[in-house]
Amino acid sequence: MTRYLSFAVIKFRSKMAYRFDYVLGILDTLLAFVVYWSIYKALYAGAGEVDGVTFSMVTTSFLISLGLSAAFHKNEMFLQDKIKQGTIANELLKQVNFKLRMLFEDMGEGAFHVVFNFLPTAVIASFFAELKAPSGAVNVLLCLVSVILGYIVLWEISFIVQSWSFTLFSVWGLITIKNVLVNILAGAYIPMWFMPDWLRNVIRWTPFDAIYFTPVQLYLGELAGIEIAFHFARQICWIIVLGAVGEYFWRSGLKKLVVQGG
Repeated sequence: MTRYLSFAVIKFRSKMAYRFDYVLGILDTLLAFVVYWSIYKALYAGAGEVDGVTFSMVTTSFLISLGLSAAFHKNEMFLQDKIKQGTIANELLKQVNFKLRMLFEDMGEGAFHVVFNFLPTAVIASFFAELKAPSGAVNVLLCLVSVILGYIVLWEISFIVQSWSFTLFSVWGLITIKNVLVNILAGAYIPMWFMPDWLRNVIRWTPFDAIYFTPVQLYLGELAGIEIAFHFARQICWIIVLGAVGEYFWRSGLKKLVVQGG
């Protein structure tokens, strides 16, 4: 495990080499929050709540989503670049698990964006935005566990899409479509409280709400008892299912892999 943690540390340090980039990252994250906060402040127009959802709940939900987006940041062109460059063969010969190497590098990159992009934004936002405090220390702990599970769910989805690099010339289009679906259907941009019931019922049959909305609900204390166990079970089930699908595409892709060089 130590060797894989070293991949995360190296990735984290490599991102620190471009200081101007993470200054721009702070501005980008802060601007996204301010725009979202301004839009919903205008929509609420001083109202205490809308359909039982307060403005502070919406603001807190989006801030958490920004934090998760930072943590979930990853190099989604990694596998395609290795295949196009022909270096995938050398990578597979190394005495490390290729998928775990990808996972830990992505974790290192995500940690960088949380520390240098999200946390400064969260501190600044706390001075002017109405944020809702966590419902309790236990809920914070449960939220963090759910974040880890949600991270793995999203990473497995990303890996499945990247695995198409063995078949397609470029997976950039698929990655773009995937990101749009995740950001909308997972509640990252539009809280699921405001989605119609029929759409929420459909989303419950997908892994999307297990990525963003479950951690938000746990933080706000909207889940309790059997509901918490149910949502954790859903996240774990999706990890197993998506992991199996990703492994199938990975193994199928390796059988098609042909590397030419001279």
